[in-house]
Amino acid sequence: MRILITGNLGYIGSVMSNILAKQGHQVIGYDIGYFKDCITSKYIPVTNQIIKDLRKLEESDLENIDHVIHLASLSNDPLGAFMPELTEQINYEATIKLAEFSKKKKVKRFIFASSQSIYGVSKVDEELDEDSSLKDPITAYAITKWKAEQEIMKMANENFIVCALRPSTVFGPSPRFRADIVFNNLVACAYTSKKIEIWSDGSPWRPVIHIKDLCNALISGLEAPKELVGGQSFNVGIKNGNYTVRELAEAAQRVVPGSKLVFLN
Repeated sequence: MRILITGNLGYIGSVMSNILAKQGHQVIGYDIGYFKDCITSKYIPVTNQIIKDLRKLEESDLENIDHVIHLASLSNDPLGAFMPELTEQINYEATIKLAEFSKKKKVKRFIFASSQSIYGVSKVDEELDEDSSLKDPITAYAITKWKAEQEIMKMANENFIVCALRPSTVFGPSPRFRADIVFNNLVACAYTSKKIEIWSDGSPWRPVIHIKDLCNALISGLEAPKELVGGQSFNVGIKNGNYTVRELAEAAQRVVPGSKLVFLN
């Protein structure tokens, strides 16, 4: 299959691209390239790479593409808040254009990386259900993800299978490592400075998922019967995968011998 991955030169995309290439798929990368040289481990580049701003996407970029995995975005709250109008352009407007062009060019499946952030601050004790639980996005990042997800779902039909995944916070190694996400940050601090400083009592909860588990979930969106995934959104995490920041910090300390853990409250 010919699979276009947007954001393939990012943290998740670098792992996703290599997995699909090893499975024998032809991967076409689409990325603006800000982090293309930030290599921290062995990486096999894709054969076909488009270096381009998502906002400048053209129909021809989708020529002969079977499936799209859409990862590219301004990918966290601080970036989203820095310039909300840019977040709107990339995470919402450009995403809708990508989906519209994909449908027009007869792409079979469109897998969208949404976010758990669309739920906002939960006011319930039970698990959050994909369909019935309240969506209360607070940040520019979360608001644009939720808007895009809703709009893309309206395009779905028998010939254009749309599936959205709402992942927990990702952790784990990548050729383009991100150290601004919770567990990766804790491990990176322990490794580089031998000190993990927590600016709270460590009580906040974080749901997490390993990067390879997320990649497998994305692949499932491509491979599963369309009756199971078409027009559906899925929370993506691991069983019992909710941890306090304290538990995550203690786990980071265990894997980096000699590191010190400090709670600053």
